Amino acid sequence: MPRAALPALLLPLLGLAAAAVAGADMVSIHNEEENAFILETLKKQWKGPDDILLGMFFDTDDASFKWFDKSNMTFDKWTDQEDGEDLVDTCAFLHTKTGEWKKGNCEISSVEGTLCKAAIPYEKKYLSDNHILISALVIASTVILTVLGAIVWFLYKRNLDSGFTTVFSTAPQSPYNDDCVLVVAEENEYAVQFD
Repeated sequence: MPRAALPALLLPLLGLAAAAVAGADMVSIHNEEENAFILETLKKQWKGPDDILLGMFFDTDDASFKWFDKSNMTFDKWTDQEDGEDLVDTCAFLHTKTGEWKKGNCEISSVEGTLCKAAIPYEKKYLSDNHILISALVIASTVILTVLGAIVWFLYKRNLDSGFTTVFSTAPQSPYNDDCVLVVAEENEYAVQFD
């Protein structure tokens, strides 16, 4: 159960009967991240015994450990234990200090405790139609004001570069700019010289 996508709430419960009453399932662990998350959660919240029952049992039919929820056994974290022991009525326990798993008798689970998971109800909250309409109006207004501001700026710069006076100017201006006046004055000097 990675932290970002945790779909269940861990519930350390006493005994299998309590797990059934609470509507929770015994936990199954499928990778190191899930094991580490469970261990960190237990270190912060669990005040019970050091070993807590996982949702795993030894199936004597095919001589292998299986999860109660029938999910595939893709990960394990067994401590070093002797293999010569009788595995009938054997379950897996998580050591709450180390995160390692060990084999133990399923019958003592009511004393030790059981680690379960339960779905957390999640209710999606959507924006109401009024919020969507208001958001759309704000966005449209912003776009329109931006476009109008760009048009006004473009017209202002075009008028500034072309030499036309603006409507708001109060200073009288000659119809000629300085270059034209200079050229006209030079032409008049040459005309006088040749006469």
